[in-house]
Amino acid sequence: MGDVVNEKIKKLLDKIHGLEDEIRVLLYEQQTQFSYKIAGKRIEFEKSIREAHKKLKTSWFYWFITVSPKHLLSGPFIYGLIIPLVIFDLGISIYQSVCFRLYGIPLVKRAGHIIFDHQHLAYLNIFEKINCLYCSYASGVISYGREIASRTEQYWCPIKHAQKLIDVHHRYANYLDYGNAENYQKNMEEIRRELRNEK
Repeated sequence: MGDVVNEKIKKLLDKIHGLEDEIRVLLYEQQTQFSYKIAGKRIEFEKSIREAHKKLKTSWFYWFITVSPKHLLSGPFIYGLIIPLVIFDLGISIYQSVCFRLYGIPLVKRAGHIIFDHQHLAYLNIFEKINCLYCSYASGVISYGREIASRTEQYWCPIKHAQKLIDVHHRYANYLDYGNAENYQKNMEEIRRELRNEK
């Protein structure tokens, strides 16, 4: 019974991954309507679009004097997290650089998770660009950390939980069933092998 359910789960996951790929392609295609091109690390808009964007930009002075007091009050709490985020980023980068090489696990590409491109938007003022850069960094570091953690979990403890999780990473469905002790070591080695062979 467990094998049948696992096979159904794998088929559903393959469909989900296929749909996610389609969504990524459509989202990218949707963006092309705004007439920009990617030149290395720069995003370049057509001149007419860039000029229109500049006209829509709120001046930093007007933005600052009209910003909500609750947003100003929350600023130190938001930006205060930069220190633990940088420490986390540095720590997980060193961790995977050492441990993943020892285990033969492919390294997670940091640049695939932490992307800075909002600074190229001419309709954002300096404060809005700083906010966007900060959020891009925070979200990216957490995404980067989650992928490192999921690869670590797949290597050391690829076992599903007995309790239902609110959100699971993409590796979770391939983990071993909770309480299924039969051939545990052999199955775990197979899962480790799959991880090592990832591109």
